[in-house]
Formats: sequence, structure tokens, C-alpha cells
Amino acid sequence: MDHNLPITITYWLIALLPLAALLIMLIWIELSAPVSGAIALAIALATSLLLYQTPFDMALIGIGKGAWDAFFILLVVWSALLLYQVTDKAGAFKAIRKGILEYSKNYLFLVLAFGWVFASFLQGITGFGAPIAVVAPLLIGIGVKPVTAVVIPLIGHAWGNTFGTLAVAWIATVNIVDLQSQALAAFYTALLLWIPNLIAGIMICWLFAKWKGVKEGIWAVLVISLIHGGGQVALSQVNPSLSNFIPTIIALGALYFLSKWERYSEKTDLEDKTEILQDKDSEEEDVPLTMNQAFMPYYVLMVLSVIMLGIPFIQSTLDNLDVGIPFPGAETGYGYEVEGENSYSPIAPLTHPGTYLLIASIFGYFWFKSKNVYEENTLSKIRKDIWSDGQAASLSILAFLAMSQVLEHSGQTTVLALGIGEVSTPIIYMALANLIGITGSFMTSSNASSNILFSPLHENVANNMEGLSVAHVIAAQSAGGAIGNSISPSNVILGTSTAGIKGQNSEVFKPTIVFCIISGILVSLGSIALHVFFPV
Repeated sequence: MDHNLPITITYWLIALLPLAALLIMLIWIELSAPVSGAIALAIALATSLLLYQTPFDMALIGIGKGAWDAFFILLVVWSALLLYQVTDKAGAFKAIRKGILEYSKNYLFLVLAFGWVFASFLQGITGFGAPIAVVAPLLIGIGVKPVTAVVIPLIGHAWGNTFGTLAVAWIATVNIVDLQSQALAAFYTALLLWIPNLIAGIMICWLFAKWKGVKEGIWAVLVISLIHGGGQVALSQVNPSLSNFIPTIIALGALYFLSKWERYSEKTDLEDKTEILQDKDSEEEDVPLTMNQAFMPYYVLMVLSVIMLGIPFIQSTLDNLDVGIPFPGAETGYGYEVEGENSYSPIAPLTHPGTYLLIASIFGYFWFKSKNVYEENTLSKIRKDIWSDGQAASLSILAFLAMSQVLEHSGQTTVLALGIGEVSTPIIYMALANLIGITGSFMTSSNASSNILFSPLHENVANNMEGLSVAHVIAAQSAGGAIGNSISPSNVILGTSTAGIKGQNSEVFKPTIVFCIISGILVSLGSIALHVFFPV
């Protein structure tokens, strides 16, 4: 793309300003998410209009695209809130907690099973925030404190973002980048993604009971990670679209055998030492539902997802119905051009995870109603609580994604990426490529969008920097894009909303940022190793 964008340290810092301000406001100042998002959007608009020579109508196009992107995510948010309220008002989470203890009394094992293995399975088949929206309430149901219940699936599902959702992010990437060997690039990518997978399992154990938790859970973590990470590496060479989905199903099966091991079937003294579990008084309450009856809406969700999304013929047929919005093209004063689109980011309602969450919610309401577990005026209470939780989440996500698109349409996102390339040697660029991927997912809440945004820029840098491999850089970008989903503000808001803890975003961000930093550093080291030991 020809342009005259100013790739200087001053303009690079200006482009970074809205993102840095958003993080500072959310984590350290602890402003509410809607206020933080609105201020960050205002900063992005100011830098775009005043410094990046962006026409006002071009900024409006960006806001419009951000609103459409937000609509996609909000379909998941509102449906997930409905599922949570329908299930919670029936007392089903108490029944799930009581019933699950008949299979294993080891809470560390249960937290790993739900927060890592089940979240990964949902990412493998549905994605788009569903692992967080579904798993956070389930973890609360088995006794985990709400903040940690949001943190765990955020880090537990992250590794599956590139090849999960039937590899939608990977397919999008290879369609816009000229890779000499797609199989080799997929292998490198899967290898790097194994790092955040293993770190996620270890960190969940650490969150449970620090190093004693790691010591207790390490064998389960190693077994599951070998299935997850190793399986994805192997299957990336056979069928990338199924390379995440199949290992996550196998890992679900492995839980059964691990639960038969006394180490993970019986209660340990860690339950008395952990700080992430709530008081267990509710276990003594009479619950009119069995565990399977309580879990019925989630069974419906799983079956629908596997059939509609896991069978290629059915999925491709349902994908034929989609709805997109046309947007015109535009150009900034620096010659940065965004092409027009007849159908921007079309939504396929029949394969959208929000649809399956909605169906599961409607089924759940009538199912629980048939079991006579609802009090009077339950429907009114459900409607009131959903509205209360959904308003702030909607405004926040709209502001975050509008800001992201304004930065992209003004060329500021491009300046961020190219600025790193301007001052980097091949080794330094390899170390920083996953940071660019993390930034993209932080901005867009999507590994696919991060890759679409930055992969062509990586390709351009690699083709003009001697000794740099496109396959290596794309692998690092993709791994970073996956990791970045753990700190995406939209995903955090989704989790805190469905967990009923709106306003506690900063408490969620702190451990997820630690996960992001550790995984990012290790992926950078892995990327450098690929560059050094497997040169072009």
C-alpha cells in the first residue's frame, strides 16, 4: 500500500496514546469501562482528525465499522447473560456444584476441567467469546470466586484462538499472505501456541494454591497439554481446520481417566488453603435438580455447536446465509487508503455462537419451568437483571471497537507496526512480532482481525528485511494474536458482565496481564529460536 504516513517516534507515540490511556484508565485509575472507552475513543478521534489528516467522514466510517463489530460480539453478550440468568434463577448452579462432587472432590482438578479443558473445547468449536461467557458462570457455580472465575477461562482459552473456531483466524491469514509453505507456517504457529497452552495450565494451578497448586496439578497439566499442544502441532500438518477441535475433544475424554486417579478424585488439603473458593454453605442446601437436569441447557449448547459447526457440510450450508453492511472507501491526507466494501464483516446468523446461546437459553427456561423450580415473577427478574448487566457492557464494547477502527482508518495502527520494523534487526523484529499480534487482539478482540490487520505488514517487512522469514513472522504474529485475547477489554467486559461483577475489570486485568507478559516473553524467545535454528 502506497502512503506517506509519518513513521517517526513522535507519531508512533501519538498512535500509542489511545491504547496506553485505555489501559491506564481501566487498570490503575480504575475508571468504569464505559467512561474509559469513551475517553480513549475521544483521544483516537482527536489524534486522527488533528494530526493524522483523517477526513471526518473517514473517521465516521471507522466508527460505523466498530459499531458493526460490536454488534457481532454483543449478540454473544446478551445471549450469554440470558443463559446465565435462566440457569441461576433455577438454582441450577448449586445442583451442578453438588452433582460434580460425586465424580471428583478435588477442586483443583474441577477448576482445570472447566476453566481450561472445557473452555478450550468451546473455543475449538464456537469461539467469539463463548468460552468466557459460558465457563465463568459455571466456575462460580462450583464455588470459585467471581473475579477468578473470569480470569481462568480468559487465560485458559487463549491458546486456541488461531486454530480454534475451526481455524477461522488461520484461514483468514493464509488467504491474504503469500506463504511458500502453508504447512510449515502452520507447524511453526502450532509450536509457538503450545507455549501459552502450557503456561495457562500451570498458571491456573498457581492461582488455585500458588506453588503447592502447581505441584499438585502438574501431572494433569502435562497430560492435557500434551494432548492439546502436541495434538494441534501434529494435526496442523493434516487438517488445520480440525487441528484444535479434535485435541480438545480428546482432552475432554482424558478428564474421565484422570478423575479415576486418586490424586485427582479425592479432596486434598489445598481446598482449605486456597483463596479462590467461596464459602461452601450452599452445598448443604436442598437442591431440587440433579446435576444432569441442571446441565441440560449446556448439553443443548454443546450438541448444537458440534452438529452445526463441527460437520463441514452443515456448516458450509448454514454459512450461505449472511448479512453484512456496505461501507465506502476513503483516504487520509497522508495518502493512507481504506478500500470500500460491499459487505463488511458479514454475520452468518445460523452459525453465530449467539444463536446457539439463545436457543440454549430458551430451552433452559422452559425446561426449568417444567421442573417447577422458578419462583413467581422469575421472567420479570431475569429481564431486569439482564438489562442491568448488559447496558454497561454494550457501551464499553462499542467504544472499544470504535476506537480500534478509528485508529485503523487513520493509519495509526499501521504506524505502530511499521515503526517497530523501522528500528529492528531481524532478531529484534522476530522478538517483537508477537507483541504486534497481542496489540492487535487487544484492540479488536479477535485473533483473526489482528492477523488480517497486521499480517500484510509483516509480509512486507519480511520481504524487505534480509534473513527474515514470512512463515516465522506470521507464526509469531498468530501466537501473539491468540495470547492477546486474554487481555482484550471486550472479552474482560464480557466475563465480568456474565459473572455479575461489572466494575471489577481492573481486578481481572491484573492476573491476565501477568499471563500475557509471561507467555509473550516465552513466545518471543521461541520465535527467536525458530529464526536462529531454522533460518530461511
